Amino acid sequence: MNVEDLEWFVALAEDPNMTRVAEALHTTQPTLSRSLGRLEQEVGAPLFDRVQRRLRLNPSGEVLLRHARRSLLELRAATEHIRALRDPDHGTVRLGFLHSVATWLAPELIRGFRARAPQVQFVLTQAAGYELTSLVSEGKVDLAVTGPRPDAAGLGWHEIHREELCLVVPRDHRLADRDRVGIAEAVGEPFIMLGASFGLRRLTDDLLAQVGADPAVAFESAEIATMESLAAAGLGVTVVPRPRPHRADPNAAYIRLSDDAAHRVLGLVWPEGGPESPVVRRFRDFVLAQEWAGL
Repeated sequence: MNVEDLEWFVALAEDPNMTRVAEALHTTQPTLSRSLGRLEQEVGAPLFDRVQRRLRLNPSGEVLLRHARRSLLELRAATEHIRALRDPDHGTVRLGFLHSVATWLAPELIRGFRARAPQVQFVLTQAAGYELTSLVSEGKVDLAVTGPRPDAAGLGWHEIHREELCLVVPRDHRLADRDRVGIAEAVGEPFIMLGASFGLRRLTDDLLAQVGADPAVAFESAEIATMESLAAAGLGVTVVPRPRPHRADPNAAYIRLSDDAAHRVLGLVWPEGGPESPVVRRFRDFVLAQEWAGL
């Protein structure tokens, strides 16, 4: 099978809009159609159902997609391995990380590793935790810094940092002068939350469930910084990791939570048992050995 045909098939499976995919691949729609036709002829079956002029991946296509992703990942790992044999200080690491660690943990990891291997390149992806889990599982990133620990099968995990959780309130709030509170003391307040699929939202829901609370949700956000700003404005209260000193909202009070489970675990996740280039393994070993400073 032609490698380019497989790469184009994967792109089409992930976005079954032939016109859009052809543009993204800098090719023409007829060329993309011929590529798909060659693959279908080789496997002896259609890979997409044509439904009202739209493509929909069928069971045969789903089987090929799983194997194509794995094969392309193996080829990429082999190429990286060969390059590393010739020049072990070069290579590329595709690293994903949470939005909330973009200004401190991710840069610290990269800075520490590049001090030892300055020629290594990084391709970075910033996303929510559930998105990072999918990207690692699908082989689109090599490693990801995320939290809490993902529950998807087939992933390796190592804890690298633990963050305290805080209750965020306006400066004039009744709790603002407290050094530490239990989440139960915020019962009755409207809460500003992340969306239901975010890991921090699940941690917050669990904390509230432990004290029998089911609060009103004033707003659902996709960003921790937005939650902090809205809490500072008095829209409600929120729970966030304790911010780095220079990142705190000046109009908000951050009060440590005394509940036993009031923390977020951050860790490194990778595809377990999958192909791995030497430079990716070297970076992972570096992180797992905690040979870096800055936390």
